[in-house]
Amino acid sequence: MGFAGTLVNRGRGRGVVAATALSTELGAIAAAVLTKPPAKAPLLVRMEQFTQRVAIIVGVAALLMAAVALSQGMPLEEIFFLAVALAVSVIPEGLPVALTVALAVGMRRMVKRHVIIRRLVAVEGLGSCTFIATDKTGTLTVNQLTAKQLLFPHGEQLQITGEGMSPEGEILSGPGEPAPHLNDMVESLCQTAVLANEGFLGRRDHAWTHHGDAVDVALLVLAHKAGVVKAETENSYPPIKSIPYESEQGFSANLNRVDGNQQAFVKGALERLLPMCDRIPTPSGPEPLLIEQATQQAQALAEQGYRVLAFAKGDVQLSENEVLSREHLTGLTLIGLVGMIDPLRPEAKAAVADCHKAGIEVAMVTGDHPATAATIARELDLIERPQQVVTGNQLKQAETTEAIDRITRDARVYARVEPQQKLEIVQSLQRNGHFVAVSGGVAMGECGTDVARETAELIITDDNFASIVAGVEEGRIAYANVRKVIFLLISTGAAELVLFTLALLTGLPLPLLAVQLLWLNLVTNGIQDVALAFEPGEGHELKHPPRDPKESIFNRIMIERVVVSALIIGIAAFIIFQMLISQGYTVDEARNGTLLLMVLFENIHVFNCRSETRSAFTHNPLRNPILLFGTLAAQLIHIGAMYTPWISDVLGIQPVSPWNWFQLLLVALSVLIAMELQKIYLRRLSDKQ
Repeated sequence: MGFAGTLVNRGRGRGVVAATALSTELGAIAAAVLTKPPAKAPLLVRMEQFTQRVAIIVGVAALLMAAVALSQGMPLEEIFFLAVALAVSVIPEGLPVALTVALAVGMRRMVKRHVIIRRLVAVEGLGSCTFIATDKTGTLTVNQLTAKQLLFPHGEQLQITGEGMSPEGEILSGPGEPAPHLNDMVESLCQTAVLANEGFLGRRDHAWTHHGDAVDVALLVLAHKAGVVKAETENSYPPIKSIPYESEQGFSANLNRVDGNQQAFVKGALERLLPMCDRIPTPSGPEPLLIEQATQQAQALAEQGYRVLAFAKGDVQLSENEVLSREHLTGLTLIGLVGMIDPLRPEAKAAVADCHKAGIEVAMVTGDHPATAATIARELDLIERPQQVVTGNQLKQAETTEAIDRITRDARVYARVEPQQKLEIVQSLQRNGHFVAVSGGVAMGECGTDVARETAELIITDDNFASIVAGVEEGRIAYANVRKVIFLLISTGAAELVLFTLALLTGLPLPLLAVQLLWLNLVTNGIQDVALAFEPGEGHELKHPPRDPKESIFNRIMIERVVVSALIIGIAAFIIFQMLISQGYTVDEARNGTLLLMVLFENIHVFNCRSETRSAFTHNPLRNPILLFGTLAAQLIHIGAMYTPWISDVLGIQPVSPWNWFQLLLVALSVLIAMELQKIYLRRLSDKQ
């Protein structure tokens, strides 16, 4: 049976289509992933809550102010313009553009760190994750399996020299000691390894080249070191039938013709081969298989971090029309075990440590033996107790979702896991309150399947766990920039609301016209909020835990900062407006000065928005040149509008003297001083906590 999604590397054949689309095995996995309603990205959840609250606040404020104005005898026409001005001032109409830019900038930065984004909101989603479920091979390891140990059932153990996919090396019984008395047994094991093998290893253009499964290639390299070549062995022992390797069955087998007889050669997990075998070879002849002894030998290798494969062979009688199956594989001889190791990526341990510092839990999901997985997990500091290692069988035995959820709360290694069980694990972690990133959902560019890549929101192009962590960091930066943009827009909108409320309560005219508010939001916020989205990271993104999934964008810090800045800007602008009116300036002249002051306030306030806790004076302005030059451009555009006749007529503004401009600038600096004092308070409070 050829499964959908299988890549045919070479050869010719004819097939009969047995199933298509969702009826295939790959389709069943795809259906399980695609029919599950996708969880909303954390940012979408928070933005929905945010927009609902803003809508309610604007509606209530408009009604209250309209009621007050009506009670004061204000004409309905002016009340209407007041409501329009209020809506224009408070609703952050520039947010969608700024939000898109912030996420697009995050996407661009992630690409540079080997993370491709397929859905824009996923930029922030990875930054919100509280749990990463990662595969092992190629992600935590370098995906270059090398056979390092041979262990025969009678107790003889050999070492294999050499690294990687080049077959230079020797098989030794000790340091520098070849093992001549075991040549026959080594040859028998290596013959089995190359006959039950679908990989390729050969020389092209004076260099070694290979393709196929990493395990198969590693075994071909081992056989080459022993002088056993696949092509020559297959010529001597022609293949008849085979059982290809599938992770669900845990073994592969080939039936070959040997000296006129049929002989099966089998490789796979020891627990799958033990029921097939009843004897072992020794230098003095065959002896009965001791299952407990063989299991202990495999366990010893696995506890040293080796991936363990067992090899067996034996005579099988099969008619020409029969299909080779598991039932034919009985009475075999267990030849020996091979311990292979896939070295950890040098950066993997540091990346896992970064996750722990950032408050993100990490679990390894693998098809390896539990002891092998546990050894690697201990090297990575993933586990502290043996109970944190869970097998696929344990998950199968959990009869209810509650039982599975109890297992996943503490488990950090999942071994001998079938592909379908990965989805169960992820769904259980989600039920336990986690935002989960999973390799397969965070697809791997080089070794990921088409289904994984098509359904994934992110693709890691270098199959490296450290790139997932880098994506988390960039996701947190993107979310922080979204918060900075929202703070800028809401605080300035709230300041305008304070200004209008004070004017209404004191019976003064509207401090700004609706068109002036539109200009203010267009020239300052319209430039500065987009520029703020380009803000680089502050350097501490991975030093604090993930945000609480239930936390609103408007947490306590955001509310405090909005209140402080809105009161300072709104009250100061109202005082200036009132002073200008009381000094005999016309309403239009007072509005002209108030509008210029609001522009200056927002030009200065944007630098308060660069960090929630760090002083504005510690940020190098050139780290975000777009913000620096965008702010200067906003001020120059407004000054230019004062001197442009048709624009100044529409806006009702006029030039001011340099001295008046400087005086208004000094007033605008008050928001910088106030926010610096508030940040000092927050830092001291944080130090105490």
